[in-house]
This record gives sequence, structure tokens and C-alpha cells, in this order.
Amino acid sequence: MYAQEVKTPSSRLRSRSDMCEQECAFQDKLDAGTKIEPKDWMPDAYRKTLVRQISQHAHSEIVGQLPEGNWITRAPTLERKAILLAKVQDEAGHGLYLYCAAETLGVSRDDMTADLLSGRAKYSSIFNYPTLTWADVGAIGWLVDGAAIMNQVPLQRCSYGPYARAMVRVCKEESFHQRQGFDIMRVLANGTEAQRAMAQDALDRWWWPSLMMFGPPDDASVHSAQSMAWGIKQDSNDELRQKFVDQTVPQSDFLGLKIPDPDLIWNDDEQHYDFGAIDWHEFYDVIAGNGPCNAERLGARCNAWSEGAWYREGLKAHSDKQRLDRKAA
Repeated sequence: MYAQEVKTPSSRLRSRSDMCEQECAFQDKLDAGTKIEPKDWMPDAYRKTLVRQISQHAHSEIVGQLPEGNWITRAPTLERKAILLAKVQDEAGHGLYLYCAAETLGVSRDDMTADLLSGRAKYSSIFNYPTLTWADVGAIGWLVDGAAIMNQVPLQRCSYGPYARAMVRVCKEESFHQRQGFDIMRVLANGTEAQRAMAQDALDRWWWPSLMMFGPPDDASVHSAQSMAWGIKQDSNDELRQKFVDQTVPQSDFLGLKIPDPDLIWNDDEQHYDFGAIDWHEFYDVIAGNGPCNAERLGARCNAWSEGAWYREGLKAHSDKQRLDRKAA
């Protein structure tokens, strides 16, 4: 999941005594593992939380094409160009699946896009960092898509049916993206000294932002408890972050690269890796729009929307003509 700041109307987990009879029946369905479908009754807060989360997720997939897109023509081989082109195309498809899922909740794609372009809607902070070298494309696939998979696999069990079903295909494709990124890092790590240094530099710059992808720590994530009670989230932010660290450190060791964390150490009692403190000031600063590429990323989306107006108008005119032709017939 890429939604890092999903806010519900209340920061307090609602108890059954706070719920009306209809809300209690809804919670009983969730507790029984029944999927909620678009025509089912749902609390307004549940609907609003889903709209925010799914739309932010969709925005992140669309904006997420930008850091890698400018490397398609600069990839080192024709095969790498074709693979990266396929990956960027997949990300566009993920955004479309998710916009469709959000539309089942009664929100229009135009409204969601307007929220993104105006800055009212957020997307993942990770996509506001620059891709300086080819190794960054590998680090994004390995780390960023790896963190995304860690978040998104549980979403296949999300209580809202359209979101859960969309995630099945998304996760399969993201797993290809992670393997592609890891392979780039493997080749560089086993290459020349300059290539190995490039891989290590990319890991140094992308490691901490990747950990931030899971959102703020549990004690600062005041809305997670309600999302978990609704079955939208399956795991807390810190649980997912820990799983990611435990999975990724051995991969780094295999590559012969060093995680840029002097406090990283295996905890034999807990059977996981302890890691250093995350700079949450940086996280919130980027979320607020002050990251190295915030203006560039949002500007690119605004330009694309403006320059594509003629095409959207043409599609609408064609659709209107077909409707009139059917009516006349």
C-alpha cells in the first residue's frame, strides 16, 4: 500500500456501545470474514477511509511511473529497456485498476484527479526522491517494490471486495518488478568497482525512505486501529516494517552490499533485526511537499493532464456520437 496519511473522522477506535444497530451488524459481517461489496450498506467513515486509501494508492502508482520513466531511453541494453518499459506500463495499469475500485464507492475519477493535481490528495513520499543513476532503478525495484509487496499482499484479504480483488493482479506484477530490481542490483554488485560503488550508493540513498513507506510508527498512527478493526488493514505499520527489514537484510548480505544503518543488529531473543531510528522529520517534511522532487513530480502530472485535454475531449465526442447513433437506430 502506498497510502501513508489516511485519516478517518475519529482517531478513537469505536466500541460496540458507540455503534447503532446497523453498524453492529456491519461489524459482525466483517468479523465473520464476509467481503463488503459496492451495493452493501457501509458506514460513511468506512467508505471515506477506503476512498482516501484507494485513491492515494492509485495516485502513487501513477506518479510512481515518473522516477523510472526517464531511464527507459537510457537503460544499458535493449533488453533492459524492454523490461523497464513493461514495468512502467504495469504501474499505469495498477493506477487504473485502483481508480476503478475507488469509483465503486461513488467517487469519480475526475474528482480524484482534481484532488491530486491541486495537492489536496497525497501520494507516497518515496516518489519524491530523484533517480540519479541506473542503480536507482534497481534499488526502486528491489526496495520500493519490495516494501510495496509487503504492504499489498495483506490487502488481498481486505474487507472491501473490489480493492481486495484488484490487489491479486497488482501483487503478481509487483513481484516481477522486485525480481527485476534485484537482478539489476545483482549484476552491478558483481561488476566493476565503479558499478559496485553505484549499487551501494543507491542502497544508501533509498534504504531509509523505503522504511518510511510503511507510514508513521504505530504510536503515532492514530487511525490504524480502526482500519484494522474494519479489516482494511491486516497488519500494523511497525509489524510490516519489521518484516521488510528481516526479509531484506539477508538479500543485502547475498549481494555483498551494506545496509546504511550502524545500529542494525540481529536480536537472537526476538529472532529479528533491531534497526536504528528513522528520521520522521524528513518523512513529514516530504509529505508536506518539501521533498527534493515534489514540485517536479506534481508539475509533470499537471502538464500531462493539460496536454491530454484534446484527447479526452475527442474520446468524449466519439462516445457522444456513438450514443446518438444508437438512439437514432
